[in-house]
Amino acid sequence: MSLNIKPNVFCLSKITMAVTLALSSGAIFAADAPVDIEQIVVEGQTHNSGGHLQSISQADLKKLSAATSDTASVLSMLAGVSVNQTGAVSSLPMIRGLSDDRLRIKVDGMDMIAACPNHMNPPLSYMAPSDVGQMTVFAGITPVSVGGDSIGGSIISESKAPEFTDRANFEGEAGGFSRSNNDASGFNARLTQTSENLYASYSGSYSKGDNYTAASDFKTIAETGRPGHSLPLDEVGSTAYETQNHNLRLAYKTGDDVFDAQLGYQNMPTQLYPNQRMDLLDNQQIRVNLNWKRETDWGQLQTRLYHEKVEHGMDFGPDRQLWYGSNAVGGAACDPIRFVGDPAGTCASGMPMSSDSKNTGLTISAEIDLAASGLVRLGTEFQQFSLEDYWEASGGGMGPGTFQNINNGERNRSAAFAEHELSLADDWLVMYGVRVERVERDADDVRGYSTAMNAMGMQVMEANAFNSVDRKHSDTNVDLTLLTRYSLNSQIELELGVAQKVRSANLYEVFPWSSWMMAASMNNLVGDGNGYVGNLDLDPETARTLSGSLSWRSESGLHELSVNPYITRVDDYIDAVAANAMWRTGQYNVLRYQNQEAELKGVDLTLSSRLADNASGVWQLAGNLSFIDAENTNTGEGLYNIVPLQGRLSLTHQLAGWDNSLEWVFAGNKDDLSMVRNEAATDSYSLFNLRASHSWQSVRVDLGVENLLDEFYFLPAGGTYVAQGMTMSMNGIPFGIGVPGMGRSVYAGINYSF
Repeated sequence: MSLNIKPNVFCLSKITMAVTLALSSGAIFAADAPVDIEQIVVEGQTHNSGGHLQSISQADLKKLSAATSDTASVLSMLAGVSVNQTGAVSSLPMIRGLSDDRLRIKVDGMDMIAACPNHMNPPLSYMAPSDVGQMTVFAGITPVSVGGDSIGGSIISESKAPEFTDRANFEGEAGGFSRSNNDASGFNARLTQTSENLYASYSGSYSKGDNYTAASDFKTIAETGRPGHSLPLDEVGSTAYETQNHNLRLAYKTGDDVFDAQLGYQNMPTQLYPNQRMDLLDNQQIRVNLNWKRETDWGQLQTRLYHEKVEHGMDFGPDRQLWYGSNAVGGAACDPIRFVGDPAGTCASGMPMSSDSKNTGLTISAEIDLAASGLVRLGTEFQQFSLEDYWEASGGGMGPGTFQNINNGERNRSAAFAEHELSLADDWLVMYGVRVERVERDADDVRGYSTAMNAMGMQVMEANAFNSVDRKHSDTNVDLTLLTRYSLNSQIELELGVAQKVRSANLYEVFPWSSWMMAASMNNLVGDGNGYVGNLDLDPETARTLSGSLSWRSESGLHELSVNPYITRVDDYIDAVAANAMWRTGQYNVLRYQNQEAELKGVDLTLSSRLADNASGVWQLAGNLSFIDAENTNTGEGLYNIVPLQGRLSLTHQLAGWDNSLEWVFAGNKDDLSMVRNEAATDSYSLFNLRASHSWQSVRVDLGVENLLDEFYFLPAGGTYVAQGMTMSMNGIPFGIGVPGMGRSVYAGINYSF
């Protein structure tokens, strides 16, 4: 099924002060779609994956940059999709209970990989909302042409495609926003020069915000471990951020060929993390992306070559204790004023951590039109990823050398796929495909801070054990899909799909080697406060999914309803077990990644209905509801960070340049928990968001209020609050506090085109 959703479904838009009683988030419309079951388009031009999808104007996307600086958060407006909240611009999307590296996420055709032991720099963090030209989400059954090395869905995020004009044309736009709760502000700009054969553009964005506040007090401790610095009891520590992105693009068209080159740069000096023990204090990415596309009589040929380099640094931000240990004068606690560099003491200042990565990829694909026999898609992909993860000594017991968390880690992929889409009859479509992947990984010998046998945390013993075994490993993975769609009549469509999808473990699930509580707590991909140790023997996850859809559309096309049930069973699901006998309830523990079994089953429902179209404007009701039951079938426990029931209902009003909405967002109790992680339950909640906007020929103004009633709630996928205090000590901070959501926030934005 294909759902086309206007961007205002996600954005809390802004209006001028005369708020027309605005209602909800955009519309959800079914469109003519490829057989790609449950493909959801969030904005943009046309995505070609075997059919044509309705497009949304680029101007409608402007409201996104006013409502959020987190591109991934937009996806939470969709049925079956939620986000695991992390940093302010780096949420991790979850599709039907599967998130992070279990999804395939491409940015402008690049397969990006998070290079951080806490995955603080996921792919979508490199694209600001104002830069998005098209975002496509494949939920449920994913065609092999857009899947691979993942067991969940796929997310394809693309900037605005090059355009060519008969005459030379220059245009631009600039915008800015302000948000009240965390005093966030930012701006963006785009300049474009087009001609018959040449396209050149620059886009840039900057955004900055402070810690946000919850609707009420949620903690009992104000201290941060920094002398003279405390936080109010309703302030969510370690949620401030600052980031900027720049993109240059040059495209040249000659005959049937288009050559497209992009250069991107991100400088993120700060992104603090409420559910991790460290903060991002520097992230710089530079990427080069080259693409060649040729249109032929028989279809399309495309080649892409890209390279990405990331330099990522972490340490303790301003809301965390910086100095640890004792000084030489009577063993007193370290004093950052008197005992800096005290050679006789054990003072340690912070814990610098660095992750440097290189990511190079090549893709070659062809789409062949066989007329009566439909479309065939063929392709091959290659990717080389290397990672250095190292922690320099900072004094005290951390030294005299550098801790090598992952030394020269490599994860290389090669893949080939074939896919056939055809019409068996006018009302019956079928698509099937196969994909074969080869995934190889390796890493060099490691060492701890010290090579002395009495070093803390058994560093020497565990490093020697790691170094003594073979770490080179390879997997051959096979994905299979079969999708079919049948139209009973002009109003009812049925879809059914089955798939097998396989994902090999990532480097941070395999190679972190130390069970020392301090070191392990710095390796955490899920924000639960625990520490993690890798497992060299992890097998690939194999997911087998059965997914269906029943869609109804009224004869007038004004009312629609879709019901989408699914079940996924995962062999060798990578979950967690206790790493040692010290595991206890009511505290944070060291865990080890382990293959187990899992089952995820649920249903997604979407609806839309045009209520009126008259002199008062166009009124529409739209909504979705998702339910999921996810279980580790080995233990009978729930899977981590699953929101069992969630949804939204929105009412929109459009009239003479106004686009207004009122939205109700809700979630049920989360009480089916991952017990090995000591996951905390969260209560149900309801939020109301009011938004409105007005567009003139060249200017768009937005106003909005998020969490209109200032409701207090804990984020059901926000993890555990470890944002302040002695976070280097695993249990030196309060246990079991969730991360609360943001209280009431008013925002405003403006965008000008010329």
